[in-house]
Amino acid sequence: MRIPVLSAVLLSFVAIAPPAGAEAPFEGPRPKARPIVLASAEVTSLASLSALSQQGFERWIAGFRRTARAAGISDRTYDAAFASARFDPKIVERDRRQNEFTKTIWDYLDTAVSDARVANGRRALADHRATLQEIEAQYGVPAEVVTAIWGLESAYGGYRGDTPTLAALATLAYEGRRAEFFEGEVLAALTILETGETTPDRLRGSWAGAMGHTQFMPSSYLDLAIDHTGDGRRDIWSDDPRDALASSAAYLQHHGWQTDVPWGIEVLLPEPFDYMQARRDNTMTLEAWRDLGVVPVGQPDMPDGTALSLLLPAGADGAAFLISENFEVLERYNTADAYVIAVGHLADRIAGAGPLTGDWPRTDRALTFDERIELQTRLRAAGFDPEKIDGRIGPLTISAVRTYQRAQGVRPDGYVSLRVLERLRDG
Repeated sequence: MRIPVLSAVLLSFVAIAPPAGAEAPFEGPRPKARPIVLASAEVTSLASLSALSQQGFERWIAGFRRTARAAGISDRTYDAAFASARFDPKIVERDRRQNEFTKTIWDYLDTAVSDARVANGRRALADHRATLQEIEAQYGVPAEVVTAIWGLESAYGGYRGDTPTLAALATLAYEGRRAEFFEGEVLAALTILETGETTPDRLRGSWAGAMGHTQFMPSSYLDLAIDHTGDGRRDIWSDDPRDALASSAAYLQHHGWQTDVPWGIEVLLPEPFDYMQARRDNTMTLEAWRDLGVVPVGQPDMPDGTALSLLLPAGADGAAFLISENFEVLERYNTADAYVIAVGHLADRIAGAGPLTGDWPRTDRALTFDERIELQTRLRAAGFDPEKIDGRIGPLTISAVRTYQRAQGVRPDGYVSLRVLERLRDG
Protein backbone atom coordinates (compact mmCIF):
# COMPACT_ATOMS: atom_id res chain seq x y z
CA MET A 1 0.00 0.00 0.00
CA ARG A 2 1.30 3.44 -0.92
CA ILE A 3 2.14 5.70 1.98
CA PRO A 4 1.11 9.34 1.41
CA VAL A 5 3.90 11.52 0.08
CA LEU A 6 5.42 14.05 2.46
CA SER A 7 6.06 17.61 1.42
CA ALA A 8 9.53 18.15 0.03
CA VAL A 9 9.71 21.31 2.11
CA LEU A 10 9.65 19.35 5.37
CA LEU A 11 11.92 16.48 6.23
CA SER A 12 12.79 14.58 9.40
CA PHE A 13 16.36 14.45 10.59
CA VAL A 14 18.47 11.34 10.14
CA ALA A 15 17.94 8.15 12.08
CA ILE A 16 21.64 7.35 12.17
CA ALA A 17 23.88 9.74 14.05
CA PRO A 18 27.30 9.84 12.33
CA PRO A 19 30.53 9.89 14.26
CA ALA A 20 32.22 13.25 14.67
CA GLY A 21 33.59 14.54 11.38
CA ALA A 22 31.91 11.86 9.27
CA GLU A 23 29.76 12.59 6.26
CA ALA A 24 26.19 12.24 7.50
CA PRO A 25 23.90 9.57 6.09
CA PHE A 26 20.23 10.40 5.62
CA GLU A 27 17.24 8.67 7.10
CA GLY A 28 14.96 7.38 4.48
CA PRO A 29 15.52 5.16 1.61
CA ARG A 30 14.45 2.19 3.43
CA PRO A 31 12.50 -0.43 1.55
CA LYS A 32 9.53 -0.35 3.89
CA ALA A 33 9.01 3.20 5.04
CA ARG A 34 8.49 3.65 8.75
CA PRO A 35 5.05 4.93 9.74
CA ILE A 36 5.04 8.60 10.58
CA VAL A 37 3.82 10.19 13.79
CA LEU A 38 0.31 11.51 13.26
CA ALA A 39 -1.52 14.46 14.75
CA SER A 40 -0.29 16.27 17.84
CA ALA A 41 -3.16 14.80 19.86
CA GLU A 42 -1.71 11.37 19.14
CA VAL A 43 1.82 12.25 20.20
CA THR A 44 2.36 11.05 23.74
CA SER A 45 4.11 13.49 26.05
CA LEU A 46 7.82 12.91 26.57
CA ALA A 47 7.11 13.17 30.28
CA SER A 48 5.41 9.78 30.10
CA LEU A 49 8.81 8.22 29.49
CA SER A 50 9.01 7.93 33.26
CA ALA A 51 6.32 5.26 33.05
CA LEU A 52 8.62 3.11 30.90
CA SER A 53 11.39 1.12 32.51
CA GLN A 54 13.83 -1.75 32.07
CA GLN A 55 11.62 -3.84 34.34
CA GLY A 56 8.59 -3.16 32.16
CA PHE A 57 10.68 -3.86 29.06
CA GLU A 58 11.70 -7.24 30.45
CA ARG A 59 8.04 -8.04 31.14
CA TRP A 60 7.25 -7.16 27.53
CA ILE A 61 10.02 -9.51 26.33
CA ALA A 62 8.68 -12.30 28.52
CA GLY A 63 5.14 -11.76 27.27
CA PHE A 64 6.13 -11.53 23.60
CA ARG A 65 7.73 -14.99 23.71
CA ARG A 66 4.33 -16.62 23.10
CA THR A 67 3.85 -14.56 19.93
CA ALA A 68 7.33 -15.48 18.74
CA ARG A 69 6.76 -19.17 19.37
CA ALA A 70 3.55 -19.03 17.35
CA ALA A 71 5.57 -17.53 14.50
CA GLY A 72 8.06 -20.41 14.58
CA ILE A 73 10.82 -18.80 16.64
CA SER A 74 12.61 -21.24 18.92
CA ASP A 75 13.27 -20.44 22.58
CA ARG A 76 16.98 -20.80 21.87
CA THR A 77 16.89 -18.09 19.22
CA TYR A 78 14.65 -15.91 21.37
CA ASP A 79 16.90 -16.13 24.43
CA ALA A 80 20.04 -15.42 22.40
CA ALA A 81 18.39 -12.46 20.69
CA PHE A 82 17.34 -10.76 23.90
CA ALA A 83 20.16 -11.87 26.19
CA SER A 84 21.65 -8.39 26.47
CA ALA A 85 18.75 -6.25 25.22
CA ARG A 86 18.14 -3.09 27.20
CA PHE A 87 15.33 -0.58 27.06
CA ASP A 88 16.65 2.66 25.55
CA PRO A 89 14.53 5.73 26.40
CA LYS A 90 16.63 7.84 24.01
CA ILE A 91 15.23 5.83 21.11
CA VAL A 92 11.68 6.56 22.23
CA GLU A 93 12.49 10.23 22.66
CA ARG A 94 14.02 10.48 19.18
CA ASP A 95 11.05 8.69 17.66
CA ARG A 96 8.54 10.97 19.38
CA ARG A 97 10.39 14.15 18.50
CA GLN A 98 11.11 13.38 14.86
CA ASN A 99 8.25 15.42 13.38
CA GLU A 100 9.44 18.52 15.21
CA PHE A 101 12.75 18.65 13.34
CA THR A 102 12.45 19.90 9.81
CA LYS A 103 14.56 21.35 7.05
CA THR A 104 13.76 23.27 3.94
CA ILE A 105 14.46 21.37 0.76
CA TRP A 106 17.33 23.66 -0.14
CA ASP A 107 19.08 23.14 3.19
CA TYR A 108 18.56 19.41 2.81
CA LEU A 109 19.91 19.30 -0.74
CA ASP A 110 22.89 21.49 0.15
CA THR A 111 24.06 18.67 2.40
CA ALA A 112 22.62 15.65 0.61
CA VAL A 113 24.19 16.62 -2.72
CA SER A 114 27.24 18.45 -1.42
CA ASP A 115 30.44 18.55 -3.46
CA ALA A 116 31.98 16.10 -0.99
CA ARG A 117 29.12 13.62 -1.35
CA VAL A 118 29.31 13.88 -5.14
CA ALA A 119 33.07 13.31 -5.14
CA ASN A 120 32.76 10.39 -2.74
CA GLY A 121 29.98 8.96 -4.90
CA ARG A 122 32.08 9.10 -8.02
CA ARG A 123 34.89 7.37 -6.13
CA ALA A 124 32.53 4.69 -4.81
CA LEU A 125 31.17 4.09 -8.31
CA ALA A 126 34.68 3.75 -9.70
CA ASP A 127 35.75 1.39 -6.90
CA HIS A 128 32.71 -0.87 -7.39
CA ARG A 129 32.08 -0.31 -11.08
CA ALA A 130 32.09 -3.97 -12.09
CA THR A 131 29.59 -4.93 -9.39
CA LEU A 132 27.32 -1.96 -10.08
CA GLN A 133 27.36 -2.64 -13.81
CA GLU A 134 26.38 -6.27 -13.15
CA ILE A 135 23.54 -5.07 -10.93
CA GLU A 136 22.38 -2.56 -13.55
CA ALA A 137 22.38 -5.24 -16.25
CA GLN A 138 20.39 -7.64 -14.06
CA TYR A 139 17.81 -5.28 -12.55
CA GLY A 140 17.71 -2.35 -14.97
CA VAL A 141 18.45 0.25 -12.28
CA PRO A 142 21.30 2.64 -13.19
CA ALA A 143 24.50 2.18 -11.26
CA GLU A 144 24.44 5.86 -10.35
CA VAL A 145 20.98 5.57 -8.74
CA VAL A 146 22.07 2.61 -6.61
CA THR A 147 25.23 4.49 -5.65
CA ALA A 148 23.23 7.57 -4.70
CA ILE A 149 20.95 5.55 -2.42
CA TRP A 150 24.04 4.02 -0.82
CA GLY A 151 25.47 7.50 -0.30
CA LEU A 152 22.37 8.89 1.37
CA GLU A 153 21.67 5.81 3.49
CA SER A 154 25.10 5.14 4.97
CA ALA A 155 27.59 7.60 3.44
CA TYR A 156 28.71 4.86 1.02
CA GLY A 157 29.03 2.35 3.85
CA GLY A 158 31.02 4.69 6.06
CA TYR A 159 28.47 4.58 8.85
CA ARG A 160 25.85 1.86 8.88
CA GLY A 161 24.72 2.29 12.48
CA ASP A 162 25.75 0.35 15.57
CA THR A 163 22.49 0.10 17.52
CA PRO A 164 21.42 -3.50 18.30
CA THR A 165 18.46 -3.96 15.96
CA LEU A 166 16.30 -6.15 18.18
CA ALA A 167 16.75 -3.91 21.22
CA ALA A 168 15.76 -0.88 19.13
CA LEU A 169 12.70 -2.54 17.61
CA ALA A 170 11.62 -4.06 20.92
CA THR A 171 12.01 -0.69 22.65
CA LEU A 172 9.63 0.89 20.14
CA ALA A 173 7.22 -2.04 20.28
CA TYR A 174 7.17 -1.90 24.10
CA GLU A 175 6.63 1.87 24.03
CA GLY A 176 3.39 1.01 22.29
CA ARG A 177 2.24 3.86 20.08
CA ARG A 178 2.94 1.84 16.94
CA ALA A 179 3.13 -1.56 18.54
CA GLU A 180 1.68 -3.52 15.64
CA PHE A 181 4.23 -2.24 13.15
CA PHE A 182 7.26 -2.70 15.40
CA GLU A 183 6.12 -6.08 16.71
CA GLY A 184 6.01 -7.22 13.09
CA GLU A 185 9.56 -5.98 12.60
CA VAL A 186 10.69 -7.73 15.81
CA LEU A 187 9.30 -10.99 14.42
CA ALA A 188 11.04 -10.38 11.10
CA ALA A 189 14.36 -9.73 12.87
CA LEU A 190 13.92 -12.90 14.95
CA THR A 191 13.21 -14.83 11.74
CA ILE A 192 16.47 -13.56 10.28
CA LEU A 193 18.24 -15.06 13.30
CA GLU A 194 16.17 -18.26 13.29
CA THR A 195 17.09 -18.97 9.66
CA GLY A 196 20.76 -18.31 10.33
CA GLU A 197 21.09 -15.32 7.99
CA THR A 198 23.23 -13.56 10.61
CA THR A 199 23.99 -13.57 14.34
CA PRO A 200 22.68 -11.32 17.13
CA ASP A 201 25.99 -9.50 17.50
CA ARG A 202 25.96 -8.55 13.78
CA LEU A 203 22.27 -7.56 13.69
CA ARG A 204 22.90 -3.84 14.09
CA GLY A 205 21.85 -0.63 12.38
CA SER A 206 19.98 2.62 13.01
CA TRP A 207 18.02 3.49 16.13
CA ALA A 208 14.82 2.88 14.13
CA GLY A 209 15.75 -0.69 13.21
CA ALA A 210 17.02 -0.18 9.64
CA MET A 211 20.08 -2.24 8.74
CA GLY A 212 23.09 -2.43 6.49
CA HIS A 213 24.63 -0.37 3.71
CA THR A 214 21.27 0.66 2.27
CA GLN A 215 19.19 0.48 5.46
CA PHE A 216 16.62 -2.26 5.02
CA MET A 217 13.97 -2.86 7.66
CA PRO A 218 13.91 -6.55 8.69
CA SER A 219 10.62 -7.35 6.92
CA SER A 220 11.89 -5.84 3.67
CA TYR A 221 15.10 -7.80 4.06
CA LEU A 222 13.15 -11.04 4.33
CA ASP A 223 11.02 -10.19 1.31
CA LEU A 224 13.53 -8.74 -1.13
CA ALA A 225 17.17 -8.98 -0.05
CA ILE A 226 19.48 -10.65 -2.59
CA ASP A 227 22.52 -12.93 -2.38
CA HIS A 228 24.53 -11.29 -5.15
CA THR A 229 27.85 -12.84 -4.18
CA GLY A 230 26.48 -16.41 -4.43
CA ASP A 231 27.84 -17.50 -1.06
CA GLY A 232 24.43 -18.61 0.20
CA ARG A 233 23.92 -15.62 2.50
CA ARG A 234 22.20 -12.28 1.98
CA ASP A 235 24.79 -10.31 3.91
CA ILE A 236 23.92 -6.60 4.02
CA TRP A 237 25.87 -6.01 7.25
CA SER A 238 29.49 -6.77 6.33
CA ASP A 239 32.04 -4.39 4.84
CA ASP A 240 31.36 -5.99 1.45
CA PRO A 241 28.45 -3.94 0.01
CA ARG A 242 27.56 -6.18 -2.93
CA ASP A 243 24.54 -7.96 -1.46
CA ALA A 244 23.14 -4.69 -0.10
CA LEU A 245 23.54 -2.82 -3.39
CA ALA A 246 21.92 -5.63 -5.36
CA SER A 247 19.10 -5.81 -2.82
CA SER A 248 18.30 -2.12 -3.31
CA ALA A 249 18.19 -2.55 -7.08
CA ALA A 250 16.00 -5.65 -6.71
CA TYR A 251 13.69 -3.68 -4.42
CA LEU A 252 13.26 -0.92 -6.99
CA GLN A 253 12.74 -3.42 -9.80
CA HIS A 254 10.11 -5.21 -7.72
CA HIS A 255 8.20 -1.96 -7.31
CA GLY A 256 8.17 -1.18 -11.01
CA TRP A 257 11.39 0.59 -11.98
CA GLN A 258 11.32 1.41 -15.70
CA THR A 259 14.64 0.79 -17.40
CA ASP A 260 16.10 3.72 -19.36
CA VAL A 261 13.54 6.20 -17.97
CA PRO A 262 15.07 9.06 -15.94
CA TRP A 263 13.64 9.75 -12.48
CA GLY A 264 12.96 13.28 -13.67
CA ILE A 265 14.49 16.35 -15.26
CA GLU A 266 14.86 19.96 -14.23
CA VAL A 267 12.81 22.38 -16.32
CA LEU A 268 12.24 26.12 -16.73
CA LEU A 269 8.70 27.49 -16.73
CA PRO A 270 7.39 30.28 -18.94
CA GLU A 271 5.81 33.48 -17.67
CA PRO A 272 2.91 33.54 -17.32
CA PHE A 273 2.21 29.91 -16.45
CA ASP A 274 -0.90 28.06 -15.32
CA TYR A 275 0.28 26.64 -11.99
CA MET A 276 -2.83 24.51 -11.73
CA GLN A 277 -0.97 22.25 -14.18
CA ALA A 278 1.52 21.34 -11.43
CA ARG A 279 -0.35 18.32 -10.11
CA ARG A 280 0.85 14.77 -9.71
CA ASP A 281 -2.26 13.45 -11.44
CA ASN A 282 -1.69 15.66 -14.49
CA THR A 283 0.67 13.70 -16.73
CA MET A 284 1.78 14.56 -20.26
CA THR A 285 4.64 13.69 -22.57
CA LEU A 286 7.70 15.89 -22.76
CA GLU A 287 6.51 17.10 -26.16
CA ALA A 288 3.17 18.19 -24.70
CA TRP A 289 4.91 20.05 -21.87
CA ARG A 290 7.13 21.77 -24.43
CA ASP A 291 3.99 22.94 -26.21
CA LEU A 292 3.02 24.72 -22.97
CA GLY A 293 6.37 26.51 -22.91
CA VAL A 294 8.08 24.23 -20.38
CA VAL A 295 11.75 23.98 -21.36
CA PRO A 296 14.07 21.17 -20.16
CA VAL A 297 17.45 22.17 -18.78
CA GLY A 298 20.05 20.56 -21.03
CA GLN A 299 19.30 17.76 -23.46
CA PRO A 300 17.47 15.04 -21.52
CA ASP A 301 17.35 11.52 -22.91
CA MET A 302 13.65 10.88 -22.35
CA PRO A 303 11.95 8.00 -24.19
CA ASP A 304 9.05 9.06 -26.39
CA GLY A 305 5.67 8.78 -24.73
CA THR A 306 6.96 8.85 -21.14
CA ALA A 307 4.27 10.17 -18.80
CA LEU A 308 5.57 13.16 -16.82
CA SER A 309 4.05 15.38 -14.15
CA LEU A 310 5.25 18.76 -12.95
CA LEU A 311 6.65 19.04 -9.42
CA LEU A 312 7.28 22.39 -7.71
CA PRO A 313 8.78 21.38 -4.34
CA ALA A 314 9.20 25.00 -3.24
CA GLY A 315 6.47 26.60 -5.31
CA ALA A 316 6.82 28.97 -8.21
CA ASP A 317 9.99 30.57 -6.83
CA GLY A 318 11.94 27.32 -6.61
CA ALA A 319 13.39 24.76 -8.98
CA ALA A 320 10.87 22.88 -11.14
CA PHE A 321 10.97 19.25 -12.26
CA LEU A 322 9.15 16.98 -14.66
CA ILE A 323 9.06 13.61 -12.91
CA SER A 324 8.38 10.11 -14.23
CA GLU A 325 6.87 7.02 -12.66
CA ASN A 326 10.37 6.13 -11.45
CA PHE A 327 10.04 9.03 -9.03
CA GLU A 328 7.12 7.17 -7.46
CA VAL A 329 9.19 3.98 -7.35
CA LEU A 330 11.89 5.80 -5.38
CA GLU A 331 9.17 7.01 -3.02
CA ARG A 332 8.73 3.38 -1.98
CA TYR A 333 12.18 3.74 -0.43
CA ASN A 334 11.36 7.03 1.28
CA THR A 335 8.14 8.97 0.85
CA ALA A 336 9.66 12.45 1.19
CA ASP A 337 9.91 14.27 -2.15
CA ALA A 338 13.13 15.93 -0.96
CA TYR A 339 14.76 12.56 -0.45
CA VAL A 340 13.76 11.36 -3.92
CA ILE A 341 15.00 14.57 -5.52
CA ALA A 342 18.26 14.15 -3.59
CA VAL A 343 18.70 10.58 -4.85
CA GLY A 344 17.94 11.56 -8.43
CA HIS A 345 20.05 14.70 -8.45
CA LEU A 346 22.95 13.00 -6.65
CA ALA A 347 22.80 10.18 -9.22
CA ASP A 348 22.89 12.75 -12.02
CA ARG A 349 25.85 14.54 -10.42
CA ILE A 350 27.73 11.27 -9.96
CA ALA A 351 27.14 10.63 -13.67
CA GLY A 352 28.73 14.00 -14.50
CA ALA A 353 25.85 16.50 -14.53
CA GLY A 354 26.20 19.93 -12.99
CA PRO A 355 24.26 21.55 -10.13
CA LEU A 356 20.63 22.55 -10.44
CA THR A 357 20.11 25.83 -12.28
CA GLY A 358 16.92 26.83 -10.48
CA ASP A 359 17.05 29.01 -7.39
CA TRP A 360 15.23 28.54 -4.10
CA PRO A 361 13.30 30.95 -1.85
CA ARG A 362 16.09 30.84 0.72
CA THR A 363 14.64 33.58 2.87
CA ASP A 364 11.72 31.28 3.72
CA ARG A 365 11.75 28.89 6.63
CA ALA A 366 9.99 25.57 7.14
CA LEU A 367 6.80 25.61 9.16
CA THR A 368 6.97 23.96 12.56
CA PHE A 369 4.78 20.96 13.33
CA ASP A 370 2.35 23.13 15.31
CA GLU A 371 2.18 25.63 12.43
CA ARG A 372 1.38 22.87 9.97
CA ILE A 373 -1.44 21.71 12.22
CA GLU A 374 -2.67 25.30 12.42
CA LEU A 375 -2.51 25.74 8.64
CA GLN A 376 -4.56 22.60 8.04
CA THR A 377 -7.08 23.61 10.70
CA ARG A 378 -7.48 27.09 9.22
CA LEU A 379 -7.81 25.67 5.69
CA ARG A 380 -10.68 23.51 6.86
CA ALA A 381 -12.34 26.41 8.66
CA ALA A 382 -12.04 28.52 5.49
CA GLY A 383 -13.78 25.85 3.41
CA PHE A 384 -10.69 24.28 1.84
CA ASP A 385 -10.62 20.96 3.65
CA PRO A 386 -7.26 19.09 3.53
CA GLU A 387 -9.19 16.05 4.86
CA LYS A 388 -6.63 15.33 7.57
CA ILE A 389 -5.33 17.49 10.42
CA ASP A 390 -2.09 15.65 11.03
CA GLY A 391 0.79 18.03 10.38
CA ARG A 392 1.79 16.12 7.27
CA ILE A 393 2.07 18.14 4.09
CA GLY A 394 1.05 15.68 1.42
CA PRO A 395 -1.00 15.85 -1.78
CA LEU A 396 -4.30 16.57 0.01
CA THR A 397 -2.94 19.60 1.85
CA ILE A 398 -1.09 20.86 -1.21
CA SER A 399 -4.29 20.58 -3.26
CA ALA A 400 -6.24 22.45 -0.58
CA VAL A 401 -3.60 25.20 -0.51
CA ARG A 402 -3.66 25.46 -4.31
CA THR A 403 -7.45 25.82 -4.35
CA TYR A 404 -7.28 28.39 -1.55
CA GLN A 405 -4.60 30.37 -3.40
CA ARG A 406 -6.68 30.43 -6.56
CA ALA A 407 -9.69 31.69 -4.61
CA GLN A 408 -7.49 34.41 -3.11
CA GLY A 409 -6.22 35.52 -6.52
CA VAL A 410 -2.60 34.56 -5.86
CA ARG A 411 -0.39 32.08 -7.71
CA PRO A 412 -1.89 28.62 -7.14
CA ASP A 413 1.44 26.82 -6.87
CA GLY A 414 0.48 24.78 -3.79
CA TYR A 415 3.54 25.96 -1.87
CA VAL A 416 2.97 25.56 1.86
CA SER A 417 4.69 28.58 3.36
CA LEU A 418 4.47 31.03 6.22
CA ARG A 419 2.89 33.52 3.79
CA VAL A 420 -0.05 31.17 3.23
CA LEU A 421 -0.48 30.66 6.96
CA GLU A 422 -0.36 34.38 7.64
CA ARG A 423 -2.96 35.02 4.92
CA LEU A 424 -5.20 32.42 6.54
CA ARG A 425 -4.70 34.09 9.92
CA ASP A 426 -5.72 37.43 8.46
CA GLY A 427 -8.95 35.87 7.25
